[in-house]
Amino acid sequence: MKQLIGILRATLLCGAAALAVSSNAVAQANTWPSKPIRLLVGFAPGGPTDNVARILAEKMGSELGQPVIVENKAGAAGNIAATALTQAPADGYTLLYNTSSIVIAPWVYQSPGFDPLKDFAPAGLTAAVPLVLAVNMQVPAQSPKALVEMIQAAPGKYNYASSGVGAIEHLTAAQLLSMLDLKATHVAYKGTAPAQVDLIAGATQFTTTTLNTVISPVQAGKLRALAITSKERWSGMPDVPTVAETLIPGFESLAWQGIVAPAGTPEPVLAKINTAINNALASPEVRQKLDQQGTIVLGGSIEKYRAYIKSEYDRWGKVVEQAGARIE
Repeated sequence: MKQLIGILRATLLCGAAALAVSSNAVAQANTWPSKPIRLLVGFAPGGPTDNVARILAEKMGSELGQPVIVENKAGAAGNIAATALTQAPADGYTLLYNTSSIVIAPWVYQSPGFDPLKDFAPAGLTAAVPLVLAVNMQVPAQSPKALVEMIQAAPGKYNYASSGVGAIEHLTAAQLLSMLDLKATHVAYKGTAPAQVDLIAGATQFTTTTLNTVISPVQAGKLRALAITSKERWSGMPDVPTVAETLIPGFESLAWQGIVAPAGTPEPVLAKINTAINNALASPEVRQKLDQQGTIVLGGSIEKYRAYIKSEYDRWGKVVEQAGARIE
C-alpha cells in the first residue's frame, strides 16, 4: 500500500510540474516580446545573406512591436554564429538567420560546434537563392551542353572555383560533375569575392555560384551565365535556361535560408516568430526587394521547416561523402 501511495504521489508531482512548465510557457508567450530581439547572421555585413536578413528583420520588427536587431558573427562558413546560438537562452530573444550551411557543416567539419537536428528549434523557412553555372568570357562554351562537351574532351584539364571546401557552390558543382560523369579540378577560395576575381581573370574556367552574387558581373559582361539551378527560370535573366531543362531533368539546388531558435524555446514563442516571418514574406514590398536580388520567397509552417532541415541534412551528407569534402 505504501508503495502504491508513493507511486501516486510521484505521478501527481510530475503532473503538477508539467502543468507548471506549460503554464510558464504560456505566460512567457503572452508577454513575448517585451524587449529587442537579436538576429545572428553568420556572414559579413553587406553580403547577400546579410541583405536578406536585414530586409526581413525590419519587417518582422514591425510585426512583433519590438526591434529585430541584426548582429553579424562572421566566420567559419557561418559556424561561429550557429555555435553562438547554442549558448544563448531559449527564450526567443536570440535567433539565427541560418543558411543551408547549418546542414552541410556537420558533414564537412569534424567539430562544427552544433548539431542542426538537436540544438535548434526551427521557426520558419524564409527564402532560397538559386545557383548559376557561369563561365568567364574567354571560355568558348555558349550553352551548358557545350561546356559539358568541352570538359568531356579534356578530363581534369579545366578548373572550377568555389568560396571554399564544402560550400554549397563547391558541392553543387561536384554533384553536377558526378551526375554527368565529368572530371574537373576544384579550386577553393576563402570567400566568393576572391573566387569571382580569379574566375573573371581566367585563372579558373567555371563555377556554380549564388544568383545574387553573379548578377552584376553577368550584366557587366564579365561572366557568362549558362544555366540556373532552380526549377524555373529567373525573370531577371529569362534567356538563361535551367539545369533541369538542358542537362539533368528534375535537378535543383538552392542556397536556402531560414530562422531558428535555441532548442527548448517555448512552442508558443516559436509560433509567434513563425507568424511574423510569414507576414513579413507576404509583404509586397519585401517580395519586390527579394525578387530584385534573385531570391525566391518560401515561408510555411514550423513543421514544414523541421522536415525540410532533416531532408536537406540527409541529402547533402551523401553529396559531401561522394565529393570527399571533409575539413579535419
